[in-house]
Amino acid sequence: MPSYSDIMAVILGGGQGQRLYPLTLERAKPAVPIAGKYRLIDIPISNCINSNIYQIAVLTQFNSVSLHRHITNTYKFDKFHTGFVQIWAAEQTMEHKEWYQGTADAVRKQLFEIRTTRAKYVLILAGDHLYRMNYSKMADFHWEKNAEVTVAVQPVFRSEASRFGLLKLDQSSEIVDFTEKPKDPHILDNFVTRDDPEQPFLASMGIYLFNLDVLVDLLTMQSGKKEFNDFGYDIIPYCVSNEPAVFGYEFSGYWHDIGTIRSFYEANLELTLPRPRFDIHDQYFPIYTRGRFLPATRISNCVLNDVLINEGCIISEANINHSVVGIRSMIRSGTRIKDSVLMGADFFDYTGEIPVGIGKNCDIEGAIIDKNARIGQDVCIKPFPIGTDYDTDAYSVKDGIVVIPKNTILPSGTKICPEA
Repeated sequence: MPSYSDIMAVILGGGQGQRLYPLTLERAKPAVPIAGKYRLIDIPISNCINSNIYQIAVLTQFNSVSLHRHITNTYKFDKFHTGFVQIWAAEQTMEHKEWYQGTADAVRKQLFEIRTTRAKYVLILAGDHLYRMNYSKMADFHWEKNAEVTVAVQPVFRSEASRFGLLKLDQSSEIVDFTEKPKDPHILDNFVTRDDPEQPFLASMGIYLFNLDVLVDLLTMQSGKKEFNDFGYDIIPYCVSNEPAVFGYEFSGYWHDIGTIRSFYEANLELTLPRPRFDIHDQYFPIYTRGRFLPATRISNCVLNDVLINEGCIISEANINHSVVGIRSMIRSGTRIKDSVLMGADFFDYTGEIPVGIGKNCDIEGAIIDKNARIGQDVCIKPFPIGTDYDTDAYSVKDGIVVIPKNTILPSGTKICPEA
């Protein structure tokens, strides 16, 4: 009988992450902090561990040092456990001189490593999605259907449909048609498969389970003179049109693609609500991250409402509403923070003319403040109209959200406002 120990999980570390710039200025997309203490990569790794899948590899290429450091410091199985979380960095070899050319090409270049694990099935995952999913249920579905390829699918809104691969299922859940990120309205209409007028489409979640022998055949074959370099554009359409049996596993839980600054911002702020759709306070399906020896947060004479506050913070006489406050955040007296994501700091530092953290009497709204930022006194940051985009040396505005990059110093009295 198949076993979950036969499954190898391969998490794609992603490319430059340009849509999350400047959060990806110095780090890979899966290393971007979320909820004040986690990294995006913690989501798929935690899902694997909670699904009894313990052979995990993360494929990395771009700005990967902080991602490597986080994984190395976080995921250490004991010597009596057969599991592992390994980093497979892009490399030049005698067979492959170029870097990863796409999602499928990244896996192709690591087939030797995959084979050495003696896994019989390969689970392909993305490193930039927010969701809680038991992959073992998807594996059970795969085995029950005698599938060779299984794609996790979910209903999506019409307004979002062009961002995803859309598909049709027959009564047995086999995929009978597939198109990747269609822009033509006529093509969209052909993929209406659900009676729900709000979510009439089924979309690929970018989660694939392959029989190893089928995956090897697909990655080593060529279509004409062109190799299959991408799962969504190449592999899955070919499978649907040809021999491998491809099935769709319907997932009804919360799933959010953290692909843009706006989606990242909104996903973080939703975690502050009393009943968020994705609840990090789940004792049965926890999200793991690096264990830190930090003191409890100290709060003095503050007004707080819908705030997610992490360890090691010192907050004095502040008014904070609907915001995320990351680890080691220093927020000084008289400061007001609203609808903002503060990522905190990597260290405690009270020195310098402008110490790490938020200075006195600041007014911050609609902002993302990356780690180790030094914000002086009397700084004002306000949101811009949705759709506003521009960059400066000190900050960026993305879809109206002000983003203060990592290690930035904002002098006292700085104004970042639409009317400024």
